[in-house]
Amino acid sequence: MSTVLIGITGGSGSGKTTFARALAERFDASDLLVISLDSYYQDRSHQSLEERAQINYDHPAAFDQALLLEHLKQLRSGEPVDQPIYDYTTHCRNGTTRIEPAPAIILEGILVLALDSIRPTLDLKVFVDTPADLRILRRLSRDVAERGRSVPSVVQQYHETVRPMHERYIEPTRLFADLIVPGERDTSAAVSTLEAWVRGT
Repeated sequence: MSTVLIGITGGSGSGKTTFARALAERFDASDLLVISLDSYYQDRSHQSLEERAQINYDHPAAFDQALLLEHLKQLRSGEPVDQPIYDYTTHCRNGTTRIEPAPAIILEGILVLALDSIRPTLDLKVFVDTPADLRILRRLSRDVAERGRSVPSVVQQYHETVRPMHERYIEPTRLFADLIVPGERDTSAAVSTLEAWVRGT
C-alpha cells in the first residue's frame, strides 16, 4: 500500500481540526484516516494531579514522539496500530483504540511541523493561519464547554504557555508549509485543492 501523509498545523483554535475533518468528509473512511497529535501526549498517570497541572502542554516535549513515529511507520507499512486514548481532564491515557491503515493519512495538531522527528515524514505540510484574537476566543469556548476548564485557568494558561509557545514553536513553522490556509475565512476552496492533490497522488 502506498500511503500519503499530510500534516496540518496552526495555533490552538486556528481551525486545523475543522479543516482536517472537512477534508476527511470528502473521502470514504477507508480511504483517509485523521490522526490527532493530541492522542500522543505523554502519559502522566505516574504524577500527581498537581504536578500534571504544571506541565507545559504546548511544548514539543509534551508529546510521545517516539510512539507517534513508530505508529506512522506501521500505518505506512499497512499495519494497524493501537492508538492511545488521551483524557484532557486527567492528562492521562485511558486505554487504546485500534486504527487501520489508509491510502491517505492526515496528522493534525499544534506542533506537527515543529517536531523534528515527524516533519521529514510528511508528504504535504499545511499551516492554518488564523488571527490571535479568533484563536483565543475559540480556545476559551472549547476548553470551558468541552474540557471542564474555568475561564481564569484558560486565560492564565494562554498567557503563561500557549502564547509564548506559539511564538517560539508554532508561528515559525509556517516557513515549512507547502500550503497556507487563512483560517478566518471560508476554507472550502482550500479543501477542494487538497482533495484534488490527494486524489492525484
